[in-house]
Amino acid sequence: MRYYITSESVSSGHPDKMCDQISDAILDACLSEDPNSRVACESLVTTWTVIVSGEITTKAKVNYNEVVRKTICDIGYNEEEASFNWNDVWVHLLINTQSPNIAQWVDIWWAWDQGIMYGYATNETDTYMPAPIYFAHRLAKKLEEVRKNWTLPYLLPDGKTQVTVEYDAWKIVRIDTVVISNQHRKNITQSEIKKWIINEVIKPILWNLVDEKTILHINPTWLFEIWWPKWDCGLTWRKIIIDTYWWVGRHWGWAFSGKDPSKVDRSWAYIARYLAKNIVASGICDKCEIQLSYAIWIVEPVSIFVDCFWTEKVAREKIIEAVKSNFDLSQNGIIKKLDLKRPIFQKTASYWHFWRNDVSWEALDSVDIFKKLM
Repeated sequence: MRYYITSESVSSGHPDKMCDQISDAILDACLSEDPNSRVACESLVTTWTVIVSGEITTKAKVNYNEVVRKTICDIGYNEEEASFNWNDVWVHLLINTQSPNIAQWVDIWWAWDQGIMYGYATNETDTYMPAPIYFAHRLAKKLEEVRKNWTLPYLLPDGKTQVTVEYDAWKIVRIDTVVISNQHRKNITQSEIKKWIINEVIKPILWNLVDEKTILHINPTWLFEIWWPKWDCGLTWRKIIIDTYWWVGRHWGWAFSGKDPSKVDRSWAYIARYLAKNIVASGICDKCEIQLSYAIWIVEPVSIFVDCFWTEKVAREKIIEAVKSNFDLSQNGIIKKLDLKRPIFQKTASYWHFWRNDVSWEALDSVDIFKKLM
């Protein structure tokens, strides 16, 4: 049976993703001086304005205004013609400290909240990510690359991608549809934009899966000249599905950016992805989704569930037992295992939290544990 799955991504200049990067840049600035910083930071951007709010408890001396402006500049909002640029925006800080009622439990490393987290992996790509979101992210990243290296100098920071993959019995057949919309400077025609994006963005990433029937929608609205977020308000955490598996794997409804590793919604999601990836890489199944559920004040997970979508070569009960026997899934154990008290999070805030080769939760160093089950 043939079917289609679609995923999307956005570039680093998208207003929501800019907010994620601002929040994680502040987190990294705190962790770089104080690894025990407690950060729950949210950002909002709109015309000429950045609002940063939340709870931050840290010994670090951080110039938040400077961090915000540098992040905006690095993204590419650095020209006078923009209605939003790093030098002229108004930065408004609304920052408090963490509630002592929460801090008392975080300090002893019990779970400070209840929650259910999912991790997912599939062997349909060499990154163990679902193909639709994998390709959408790669296209979005390529848009930024050709903009910043001046291959396509008419591109501006904001952009979106969308990829529809055709499957047959869970096997990738072809790319059915690609949609790319990207900000651009004036005095460039729609036909020129289409030609160059096909040649410099789509071909290097997808051309072996694109055929004569593939539908390409490139800047289908024709004009995308306005500098965002002049007309669009951005907000941290509004792209949470893009940050994970785009509905191919389940999502728990919580977000990552601006949260230090004591926040369970970030650290639990990372360890769940780590476990699922190592399980699939071991060869005992083709797909794996793992659910971890926790209760407030309880150290270990109250339940662990594994679904291999009928691809498993060993009993799921054996997989669950291997997870319980070999991994410390307490909050403190997860942070130690993945070495999360480091300023490593801003780089994850745009394009991908997963399938990077420079983060601990993507390591394949527990594969042998699961291979032994066969």
